Amino acid sequence: MIRILANDKISDCAVKNIRDLGYEVTEHHYSQEELVEEIRKYDAIVVRSATKIRKEIIDAGAKGNLSLIVRAGVGLDNIDVDYAKSMGIEVQNTPTASSSAVAELTIGHMFSLSRNIYISNVTMRKGEWNKKAYKGIELNGKTLGIIGFGRIGQEVAKRAYALGMKVLYNNRSGAKKGFEEYSYATKDELLKKSDFITLHVPFIKENGPVLDTKEFSKMKDGVMIINAARGGVVNEKALLKALDEGKVSAAAIDVFEEEPLASEEIMNHDKISLTPHIGASTQEAQDRIGEEIFEKVKKHFENKEEVYVHC
Repeated sequence: MIRILANDKISDCAVKNIRDLGYEVTEHHYSQEELVEEIRKYDAIVVRSATKIRKEIIDAGAKGNLSLIVRAGVGLDNIDVDYAKSMGIEVQNTPTASSSAVAELTIGHMFSLSRNIYISNVTMRKGEWNKKAYKGIELNGKTLGIIGFGRIGQEVAKRAYALGMKVLYNNRSGAKKGFEEYSYATKDELLKKSDFITLHVPFIKENGPVLDTKEFSKMKDGVMIINAARGGVVNEKALLKALDEGKVSAAAIDVFEEEPLASEEIMNHDKISLTPHIGASTQEAQDRIGEEIFEKVKKHFENKEEVYVHC
């Protein structure tokens, strides 16, 4: 019998559909140390961002029956993909399922920053009535700079453009065809011209942060930053400095260098809107992720792509 380990939580629908194939599904979170011992018992493992699949775990799995790793999400930075493939283990993710959810959270944070929703929600609960202090700005007519123009970046652009924003984007592969309503810009041009900057790129440790002290120095005074991509793509210390000096007027962060968030400076900063890595946390996105997980598992073990039951 094919044995699947869901080491991080996946939708009940995905579990049911996989079990309907006649496979065994174990829903249990093993620690990194425990996984080294347990992984060899399974043919496939499904993870989210909490579980790191590194060399030691891959080696242990390769000694058993492990032939598939599925990341229930977009990024693969928590998996040593190249090493897994070198050991004959297939690695898959669910790249399309959460694009709308992350894009909507990004736009939500932009509204929260521009109209001081995040901070007024806190101060009003303290009995404060800071009506005059919370004069905001409108998104209409402002320039949004999008760093990373994959599926999520494109979904953000679509929504921002509908709100009357001018959209600039930077992409490592250059300008993309079919998006003439937006303007491709070099990274420096984007930094200089944008009123809001949002990132939708993976974190590559060897390359370091995408936004660091040098990048902040090139931005407009009063720019607003949104990071719903990955912890590490924005240098948190450099961001705090830019906020304290007024270069950045406000920031929204959904992902952090250390999770759960440990930095009290970030946690208590009155210019930062916070969410606990909930970019993909909608019912619809989780159902779509569940469907994609099922498709990946079924195709790998049965070489069939059709889905029996939609979530």
